[in-house]
Amino acid sequence: MREIFTAELEALGQDLTSMGRLVEAAITDAGTALLSADLTLAERVIGNDHLIDAMERDLDERCVRLIAQQQPVARDLRIVISALRMSASLERMGDLARHVAEVARLRYPATAVPGTMVPVFTEMHEASVILAQRVTEVLHSRDLALAEEIQRADDTLDRLHAQTFGATLGGKQQLTGQETVDVTLCARYFERFGDHGVSIARRVVYLVTGEFGEDLGGEI
Repeated sequence: MREIFTAELEALGQDLTSMGRLVEAAITDAGTALLSADLTLAERVIGNDHLIDAMERDLDERCVRLIAQQQPVARDLRIVISALRMSASLERMGDLARHVAEVARLRYPATAVPGTMVPVFTEMHEASVILAQRVTEVLHSRDLALAEEIQRADDTLDRLHAQTFGATLGGKQQLTGQETVDVTLCARYFERFGDHGVSIARRVVYLVTGEFGEDLGGEI
């Protein structure tokens, strides 16, 4: 019986990693679609979001069933509860990627990002892709050094998010009303994407050490 339970816990970890790969692909394609007005990529992100949603539902159902049937304690309970929380964060990251893709689709054939803001959003996209890659890796390896890299990528996103405020609120850029809305929304989507990545990193720290990685910041 214990062997079956252990196998089920391992399967949860493997499926979280698979979910991470889907999220990684989503944010990679969504950012590219935003910056290049690529409708095909935008549609792919939007259309594939249901796969991430379905994985979250399946993982959650299995976690609840394990709690009810196995009544795990100590580290086993940490694994199950952490899987519940991390699947929710991954699902939300997928939603945020979809939101970015929806903005790209809405503005097609024009590019949603004004020319003067392209450098900032290019950096945000690159930082988000790095963060998503590290999330996938840390889910697989539970390497605490990767958790720190996730934090650094999130710090970059926070800094760039703050820069967009200067453009939209400080009068430094001549943006139309629609451009201001698009820049504000998309910058927020990228910034929140980073926060959820940090939340996953903290959960991994908790799994490995039994303590929350408070120094990582972000949400639980």
